[in-house]
Amino acid sequence: MTAIDIGIPGLRHALDAPSVEGRPDTPYLLDKFGRVARDLRVSITEKCSLRCTYCMPEEGLPPIPAEELLTADELVRVVTLAVQQLGVREVRFTGGEPLMRRDLEDIIAGCSKNLPGIPLAMTSNAVGLEHRIAGLVEAGLTRVNISLDSIDRAGFAALTRRDRLPSVMAGIRAARDAGLAPIKINAVLMRPTLAGAVDLLQWCLDERCELRFIEEMPLDADHEWARANMVTAQDLLDVLGARFELTEVGRDDPSAPAEEWLVNGGPARVGIIATVTRSFCSDCDRTRLTADGRIRSCLFSDHEVDLRTPLRRGATDADLAQLWRAAMWNKWAGNGIDAPDFEPPARSMGAIGG
Repeated sequence: MTAIDIGIPGLRHALDAPSVEGRPDTPYLLDKFGRVARDLRVSITEKCSLRCTYCMPEEGLPPIPAEELLTADELVRVVTLAVQQLGVREVRFTGGEPLMRRDLEDIIAGCSKNLPGIPLAMTSNAVGLEHRIAGLVEAGLTRVNISLDSIDRAGFAALTRRDRLPSVMAGIRAARDAGLAPIKINAVLMRPTLAGAVDLLQWCLDERCELRFIEEMPLDADHEWARANMVTAQDLLDVLGARFELTEVGRDDPSAPAEEWLVNGGPARVGIIATVTRSFCSDCDRTRLTADGRIRSCLFSDHEVDLRTPLRRGATDADLAQLWRAAMWNKWAGNGIDAPDFEPPARSMGAIGG
């Protein structure tokens, strides 16, 4: 099996110097369709402690050589310039699993020192989180989203290929008790686990967590995704509606990916991120940095721009900012999932970062 087969590719599109023809003179991350990216997702590793079937192959992704990963100091520098020069207002660290990096606290502390008042969040599977949450909060972590697809131990183990549900639940409770409320839970439902959606929502209500279901996307490393097999937003609403009274709220922020419903009259809510069946690309405000230092303007595009090489060759922050602006200027209009010639990206979700 090659690296391309399991998610870390030789990209189909070379790392071309992006064109800036027609771009207005603005410091922000504007694209040709008028969207401005203010939400930065920073992948810091390809490693993960789980092997979720919709994300990673059973053997894991091939390791990125240590010298190709951005260092803690480089990550702090890049995140700082994104906020100070490009208008980014939210930062989220992802993986793989960010807890797999031993210097995660250093990364967060450096960003927190440079960027007081900027929310620093993390998406995690929470395996082992209870042992590090105090240090992460002290470093400056302000929010956490945790992936949890099933509260049935056997179902969780089958989906993640690891029997770690007790650790995940302990991590969730530790994060809540450390003051990071509200804890947001991200769940990807597959056909075998759809019936468990009701129990998962009830558990989140009982644990004072905010649940958001995510439609399975064509980002699995095994490239077995098929639209006909995925659990849709409507499937979820049908199942949840048989147990709970759901009142549609929509989106408070048009750039927010989750549509929301009040549960039993509120105030509790449940969200659904329907990337496939209810695309929200026209309001997307995200920009991404991969663990190996490449700017990625769209989750589903293979076009990437190398930031690591110029950074290590002495580029100034102004140089890097201009490169980033140019990369985002060329962002796609949409994910293209409905197009007849759609091709899933070569990188899987685990290699891109959520």
